[in-house]
Amino acid sequence: MKPSALRTIHREHAALSAMLRSLLPLLERYRRRGTLPDFGALRAMLFYLDEYPEQRHHRQESELLFPKVRARSPLARELIDQLDEDHRRSERSVRDLEHALLGFEMLGESRRLAFEQAAKRYVDAYLAHMALEEQQLLPLASRVLTPEDWLEIDEAFEANQDPLTGHAPEAEFQAIFTRIVNLLPAPLGLGEAI
Repeated sequence: MKPSALRTIHREHAALSAMLRSLLPLLERYRRRGTLPDFGALRAMLFYLDEYPEQRHHRQESELLFPKVRARSPLARELIDQLDEDHRRSERSVRDLEHALLGFEMLGESRRLAFEQAAKRYVDAYLAHMALEEQQLLPLASRVLTPEDWLEIDEAFEANQDPLTGHAPEAEFQAIFTRIVNLLPAPLGLGEAI
């Protein structure tokens, strides 16, 4: 039987990928229309990225999954080092992106291009990171980890409850996730098609 953590990771990656892939066309749509974006909704998306994938998903990978794979497959050291470095850079990158959004919101059109370029770099790097995990790390983990290894990993990832994967958000996050879902196009969200 496939470990539940693998299913959770795949679901979280799919939801995150859908959100990230909608961000750039959404920004392009605002540009084409000559309108400013819904800054509050964009802030909510970036807050989600920082709060869930960066602080929860990545932490569980770096503190539980990666060390177990490293212990069972020393040849994977370079791959895991790269993924851990991606996590460290990504945490800083989302904050830089939040700052670029704030600059766009406060200073207007003069900062639109800088934010759009920062968003593209962030999305491209994040999608490449997830592809590396999906194509190399997770298949390796499936081969080398024991059922005992998976017990702790499964428990941690089951506790994640990422709202973009269908779980009810914690009460304090309800308004934020409603705003994100209303902005994003179907099937992830309810917003208008891009």
